[in-house]
Parts: sequence; C-alpha cells; structure tokens
Amino acid sequence: MTVELNREAIDRVAALPAVREAAETGARLIALWPLTKAMQMDNDAKYAENLQVRTTRAFARILTGADVTVPDAEFVYEGADEIPGRPQSIVDTLLAANDAYDTMLDYSETGNAALVFAAAEALGVEWDDGVQSEIRAAIDAVERHIEADAVEVEAAEGAAVAEGAGDAGAEDGAAAGDAASAGAAGDDSSASDEDGDRHAGSADPAAVAHRFATALAVCDALLGVVAAHVPGVTVAAGADSAVADTAANTATVLDDATARRVAIQSLPILLYVNELREQCAIPRICLTDSQLLELVKARAAATDTADTLDATAALIAPLAGTEWAKHREDVLWDPAEAKKKAKEEDEKRNKEALAAKFAHIKDDPTKETVEL
Repeated sequence: MTVELNREAIDRVAALPAVREAAETGARLIALWPLTKAMQMDNDAKYAENLQVRTTRAFARILTGADVTVPDAEFVYEGADEIPGRPQSIVDTLLAANDAYDTMLDYSETGNAALVFAAAEALGVEWDDGVQSEIRAAIDAVERHIEADAVEVEAAEGAAVAEGAGDAGAEDGAAAGDAASAGAAGDDSSASDEDGDRHAGSADPAAVAHRFATALAVCDALLGVVAAHVPGVTVAAGADSAVADTAANTATVLDDATARRVAIQSLPILLYVNELREQCAIPRICLTDSQLLELVKARAAATDTADTLDATAALIAPLAGTEWAKHREDVLWDPAEAKKKAKEEDEKRNKEALAAKFAHIKDDPTKETVEL
C-alpha cells in the first residue's frame, strides 16, 4: 500500500458536520492556552495523568482480553509492579502499555519515527518488514504534508499582514497622533501580541477542523496498513480516499477474534496519531477497548477507502468532541467554586424536602401572628 495524503479528501472530511462540531469544541479548549493560572496548570496535569490511565487500561484489555479495572491501571501508573489478588499478566501488560505511552510522548517534539517502532516493541506488537516499511513511508509523507501546510499558513499570514499594513498606511497621520497620545498616557496597549495572535489563529474552528481531519486521514491510512497484514482482512480502495491505495474493493465482516487481532496491531498507531495531533496543536483523545473494536469492524465493513475514512471520522469525531469538552471542564474546574455550588445545591434540596414534608399542613387563618 502506498500512502499519500489527499488534500481534497481531507477538505471533504473537515466539512463533515460531526468533524466541524468536534472542531468547535476543540477550538474552545485550545483557546485556553497558554495556561497561566497555577490551578489550571495543575488541573491539566491531572487530566493528562487520567488520560494515560484510561489509555493504558484500554490497551491492556485489548492485549489480554481480560477485565482490567480502573484501579488496576491506576496502581500500575503510580508505580506498582504487582497487585495482590490480581493476575500478574495484567500488571505486566499495564507496565508495558505505560512504557509504550511514555516512549511516544517525545514524538510531538522530535518527530522521530523510531519511537513508533520502540512503542510497538514495548507492547509486544510484531510488525513484519513490509508493515514497518509502509509505516515509515507514511510517516515521512505526513511530515512532508505538515511542513507544506505550515508554509501555506505562513504565506497566508504574511499576505494578511501586508494587506493590513497597506490599509494602515492610509491612516498613518491619525494613527501616529493616537499613538503619541497613548504614549503620553503611558498606554502600551498598541504593542503587538504576536503569541496571542498566533494562538488565536490556531484556535479558529475551521483551522482546527482541517488539522483534525488531517489526523483522521492519517489514522485511517495507517489502520489500513496494519489491517492489510492480518489474515482474514481485506483493505478497501477508492478514488476519493485520503490516501493512494492499491488494494481491492472488498468489504469484510470481522468476527470478534479477528477484530481483536487487528486492534492489537493497531495500538501503536493510536499512540502515534495522538502525538501527531499534539504536534499539530490538536488535543489528544482516548478510545476505549470496545470503541477501538467497533472502529476496526466498521472500517472492515467499508467497500472503499472513502468509506473507511468516513467510518473513522463518524466514530472518532463525536468521541473527540466529548473528550475535549471534558478536558476543558477539567482545566477550568475550581474546587472552591465547586464546593460552594455543592453547598448551595444541598441547601436547596433540604429546603425542598422540608417544604414537601409539611406541604399537607394548612395555614390556620385564626392563629394569632407572633412578632419575632
């Protein structure tokens, strides 16, 4: 399979209602950055820890087929190498999942493709030489695509700045007078906040939708690469895909065992795509084991790669929107305010309960009013 990102297909996915809706939610989260309040930074760190726990738990459930619990994943994340009363195989698999997760965290900064294969090795996922070669080629294609996009964005921003400068030149006299007045008053508000401008651009919903759609296309393409090498799975192809693909047009209904084998092979891809999102200023997400299996089956049932990409977007976009809404809620969480609201709600419930308790007692019109 040859992987090459198709810009028209990415634009089509970016325009899908579910992707646009998720992007709007993601934009509200991204707009919070850079975080400056200690409480919000602490909240975000706690969210990141919880995300790793949820992700490694999902991975362990896929790898073992066992009922790995949240406490299992939390204990191992906190450093346990054994859990009394729990199978050691679960603990060992969680340790491996955390190792892979930690390994991939450097990718968003380094872009080092070797980390993907190191993460696969940590998980015990064996890719043959053909899969590894295709994944390397795909990652190279993705990096070229991202670099090209960055050049286009810089060019567009440069043109916008030049146009703005031209418009401003027509009013130089008035602007100079205003600036002098502001300077005399000690006002530095006319200073350019470049970091803020760039961040505001990155949080534009349309831009977020495009970056998110790119990540979805990459995810779908790489899931197709690994699935094609699992016996019993045929990868689809089509002209309107986000990747060039030479496989046959065949839909497959996967049984649970085959779907799990495909899911296992896909785990390092999920880690890579999450770090790719981070690299592109798109927040990470988490798929549960059941959601990953659902995605694997939905993709296998597609008849061409346009359909697999649509299936990928249809399943992941709503999950991403929910994840990003929760992430924003977690970052903005204020324990003092939450305690105050909880107290007010308790008082309201108590008053309502008291009113209901004595609702049957009627006022006595002949009773003398007592002044307190």
